[in-house]
Amino acid sequence: MKNKKTPILILLISLSACAVLREQKVVTPQDVTTSWALLTLDITKNTPSNSPTYASRALGYIGLTMYESVVHGDPAYNSLAGELNGLGELPLPQAGKTYDWLITMNAGQAFILKKMYHQTSDQNKIRIDSLENHFLEYFSETINDQEIVNRSVEYGKAIAEKISSWAETDGGHRGYLNNFDKAFIKQSFPGSWEPPLYGQSFSHYPLHPHWGENRMFLLANQTLPVPLLLKYDTSRISAYYHEYIQVYEKSKVLSMPEKEAALWWGDDPGETFTPPGHSWYLATLVIKKVNPGLTECASTYARVGLAVADAFINCWKSKYHYYSERPSSFISKNIDTRWESFWPDPPFPSFPSGHATQGAAVATVLADLYGQNIEITDDAHTGRPKDELRGVEFKPRSFSSFWQIAEEIANSRFYGGIHSQQDNLVGLAEGIKIGKNVNALNWRREKNYAGTIE
Repeated sequence: MKNKKTPILILLISLSACAVLREQKVVTPQDVTTSWALLTLDITKNTPSNSPTYASRALGYIGLTMYESVVHGDPAYNSLAGELNGLGELPLPQAGKTYDWLITMNAGQAFILKKMYHQTSDQNKIRIDSLENHFLEYFSETINDQEIVNRSVEYGKAIAEKISSWAETDGGHRGYLNNFDKAFIKQSFPGSWEPPLYGQSFSHYPLHPHWGENRMFLLANQTLPVPLLLKYDTSRISAYYHEYIQVYEKSKVLSMPEKEAALWWGDDPGETFTPPGHSWYLATLVIKKVNPGLTECASTYARVGLAVADAFINCWKSKYHYYSERPSSFISKNIDTRWESFWPDPPFPSFPSGHATQGAAVATVLADLYGQNIEITDDAHTGRPKDELRGVEFKPRSFSSFWQIAEEIANSRFYGGIHSQQDNLVGLAEGIKIGKNVNALNWRREKNYAGTIE
C-alpha cells in the first residue's frame, strides 16, 4: 500500500514545488514588454486582411502607447506629446499619487492592441485579455494596494484611448477594409507598374495606392522631398537598362546563402508577421540581449514603431508618385521574355524598396540606442518547413551590426529579383533620413553640470 501511494506523493510534492518556483520568479520589465511585443506579432500574423502598410501603422501606435504609458515614471525621459505631428496633450498622472508603471503599460498595451487590430478574431481578443489579466494579477499581489492598481490601470487605458483617437484621423484608420482600391485608375506609360503574372497576390489592383497621403508621425518626415528615379530608357547603354540587366544576370548565379536571404526576409503577410513585424522582432531580440530598464524598453519599441510607420508612408508616397515597374516587366519586354524572378512580385510599384527603407530606418534608431555593433542571431523563422519549390531551408542568420542587417534586408530583394539596386540604395538612404529624424526627437532630458535632470 505504501509503495502505491509513493508516486502520488512525489507528484504532489513536485507540483507544489513548481507552484513555489512560479511564485518566486521575479517578473522583470523585459518580461512584460517583450511578452506584449511577441503577442503583438502573433496577432499581426494571425489577423485577416493584414498588410505591411497596415502593420507598420499599428506598430507605430502600439510602440508610442507603450512609451507614453510609462514615461512619467522616469524623470530622465520626456513625453512626446506636442512634439509629434498633430498629437496634442496627453493625460497626465495625478500629482502626488503613486502609480505602478508596469500595470499602466500592461493596461495600455491591451487597449491599443485591440484598437489597432479591431478586425482580429474573438479568440485573439481573449488572448489579449488573458495576458493583461496574467500580469495584472501578478503585480496586484506584489504591491497589495488596490487603489494604486486601479489608478494605474485607468491611466494606462486613458493614454491608449487618447492615442487611438488620434490614430483615427491619420488616413489609415481601418485600412484593411480597402487594401486593393478598385476605384484607383492609373493610365499606363512606358516604365509603369503592371500587375504581375507571377505575384504574391491574386489582385490586379495595387496595394493601398493612397497610403502615401497618410499623416506621418513626424512632420520632419512628412516634408522629406521625393527622391529621384532614373529616367526610363531601353537603350542598352543607359543607366536604366543597366539596373535591370544586373537583376537578370544575378538571377542566373544565385548562391544558396543568397537564396536563403531572399526567403528569410520575404515575410509574406499571408505567412509571417510582415516586414515591419520582423523589425519589431529584431528589437525584441536586442532587448532580451541587452536587458535595459522599463523606459529604455518602451522607448526602443516606440522608436522602431515610429520608424517603420513613417518609412512605409514615405516609401508609398514615392511608389505612387512614380508608379514604377518591377524588374519582371522590363526584363520580360526587353531582355528575356521567359524570365521569372526567384521571389514572386508583391502587388505594388517598385521604387523605392519598402524593405530597404524600413530596414535602414530601424537600423538607424537601434544603433543610436545601443551602438552600431552588436552580435545578434535572428531566429524569427526557425522551424518553418523547407521551401520545396525553391529547395531552400530557413536557417537562423547571424549579424555583427545593425547596418549589416539593413543591407541584407535590402539585398535580399535584389536576390529575389523584385528590386533593382537603385530601389535598394535609394530606400536605404531615405530610411536613414527617417531614422535620424526619429532619433532627433526630444526623448531624454539633459543633465546639468551637477548631474541632475533638468
